[in-house]
Amino acid sequence: MGDSKPFTTSDQQLYQTKFDSKTYLGYCYQFSETPGQKDNSRFVTFVLCQLSQTFSSGKYKGKRLIEVGTGPTIHTLISACEHFEDIVVSDYVDNNRREIEKWLRAEEGCFNWNAHFQFVCDLEGKRTPAVIAETLRQRIKQVLKCDITLENPLHPVTVEPADCVVSSLCLEAACKDREAYRRSLGAMVRLLRHGGVLVLIGDLNETFYTVGYQKFPCVSLSQDFIEQTLCELGLSVQQFTLQQAQDRDLNLKCDYEASFFLVAHKT
Repeated sequence: MGDSKPFTTSDQQLYQTKFDSKTYLGYCYQFSETPGQKDNSRFVTFVLCQLSQTFSSGKYKGKRLIEVGTGPTIHTLISACEHFEDIVVSDYVDNNRREIEKWLRAEEGCFNWNAHFQFVCDLEGKRTPAVIAETLRQRIKQVLKCDITLENPLHPVTVEPADCVVSSLCLEAACKDREAYRRSLGAMVRLLRHGGVLVLIGDLNETFYTVGYQKFPCVSLSQDFIEQTLCELGLSVQQFTLQQAQDRDLNLKCDYEASFFLVAHKT
């Protein structure tokens, strides 16, 4: 632990002042509608398909779901929302939480998630985008500040342990090295009840990503390290699925090797 580099105040200020939520949504989560145009939705469709397979069977359900590091997005909750009564979303960046709150209130200028809703409807052959939107707006009960470097990431709020914890693209960006990642993953796992399920989405062997012109560092992770860390924390990995990056050497936005989707049980 001696050489561990925790997320510092300056790092936190970088996100608070330089992370552009609207640019992030526009680049990463806007489905491409122009034929022949580079489609930046490859990662999103991978995640939506995996989430649909995980939750549509009804195997994972319960009272409470907590998402850690939600960002300004809600796509990770589309398939899960009909299986959990009480959903808590959280993020460190104020503007990210405001984007979610704008969508929850259906304010003018909020991000349009209808294409994502329709994609999941087509996958699952049930519900409509309007039904999904209504369900999400009813079941997202809290939008909380989250600091994953704290023992209780939702401090000062205390939430009862969840039946499911979801996190996407959070820890590798919030942690400076693997020891910090191990501690923060432990804090995330403590939000989960025994017997609950963790759904973790992220990137492997990534050192940076950009939002607009702003560059953000990441801790480089391997599949072996993640699986070993989860095992040490008392979780059993049930699924670990990869989607390899395309044209990694030509990608100026980030340098990830593969995206991963994992499901693990807290034993």
